[in-house]
Amino acid sequence: MKKNAEAGGRNHDAPPTRPDAHVSALGVADMRPARRPRPVGQGEPRPKEATLTEPERLQKVLAQMGIGSRREIEEWVIAGRISVNGLPAALGQKIGPGDRVKYNGKLLPLKFTQRTARVLVYHKPEGEIVSRDDPEGRPSVFDRLPVLRKGRWIAVGRLDFNTSGLLLFTNDGDLANKLMHPRYEQEREYAVRLLGELTDEQIESLKSGIELEDGPARFSTLTDQGGEGANHWYKVTLSEGRNREVRRMFEAVGLTVSRLMRVRYGSVQLPSRLKRGMWLEMPEAEVLALTGEPKSRRQQSKPDAARAKRAGRVRRTAPRPRAE
Repeated sequence: MKKNAEAGGRNHDAPPTRPDAHVSALGVADMRPARRPRPVGQGEPRPKEATLTEPERLQKVLAQMGIGSRREIEEWVIAGRISVNGLPAALGQKIGPGDRVKYNGKLLPLKFTQRTARVLVYHKPEGEIVSRDDPEGRPSVFDRLPVLRKGRWIAVGRLDFNTSGLLLFTNDGDLANKLMHPRYEQEREYAVRLLGELTDEQIESLKSGIELEDGPARFSTLTDQGGEGANHWYKVTLSEGRNREVRRMFEAVGLTVSRLMRVRYGSVQLPSRLKRGMWLEMPEAEVLALTGEPKSRRQQSKPDAARAKRAGRVRRTAPRPRAE
C-alpha cells in the first residue's frame, strides 16, 4: 500500500495513459507535426464525410443544394431565418462538414460532394404563371414539372402570364444566380408580333435607347421578320429581364404587342420539337458547358446512367392538382 501511495495511488491494472493527457483534456492545441495521410487501401479507411478540403460560403453551399438562389438565401440570413451551430448566420460565413445549419429551425442535410446541376428546358404556353403562390389560383408552370426528391426547381427568370416560349429551371441556386444576375448579361431573344409596323425612326429609337419609368432600355438587335395584314413580326434581343420590358418598350413608341415568345436564353435555344407545355432535361455535358466547368472537370465527371437515359427526351406532364 505504501508503494501505491508513493506512486500517487496508480492502479497498475489500468491501461497506461500519456503523461500529458490532462493537457489535451484542457483543449490546448497539439503541437506535434501532422502525420502523412495513409494511401487509400492501407490501414483504416478515410471517413466518407471528409470530401471537402476547404470550407465553403454558406450561400454557395445552400444554393447548390437547391434550397434557393443566392439572393434569396442572403435575404433569409438577414431576416435571421438561418442559423449555424445554434447562432444566427452571417453573410459570407463559411461552413464545413462539421457544422449544423438550420433553416426556420429545421436541420439541413448538408452535402459537400461535387455534383452536376440538373436543368430543364420548358416551352411555356400562354396562360401559366411563373410562381408557386398565386392568390387568383391560376395555373402554374411548376404544376407540370417532375417532382424532385430533394431540393426544388428554381425558375431562371420569368415570363409574363400572356408570354410563351423558352423557360429554364434548375435545382442549383448557384447556377440560377449566374444565369439571372445582371452582371453576366445573358442575352434574351424574342419573337414579337405587333399590331402595325415600325418606322425607321421608331427602330432607331428602340435600338439607341428609350426612357421607361424604371430607367433607360434598349434592344441590342431588332430585325424585321415580315408579316401579313395588320400583324408584323420582329425579332429582338436584349441583355436584361425587367418586368414586361419588351411590351413596355413597344408601348413607349405607340405600338401594341399582340404576341410575344422567347426563343433563346443565353446559349440555350428553344428546340423546334419542344411544343407548348412540354419539357426536356438537358444532357449533363450541356449543363457542364452552361456552368462553365473546365474541360478536365467534364472528362472526370462520372456519367449517371439514369440521368443520361432521361436527358433529351421530350416529356409532357399533366398538371398536378393543387391542395385546396
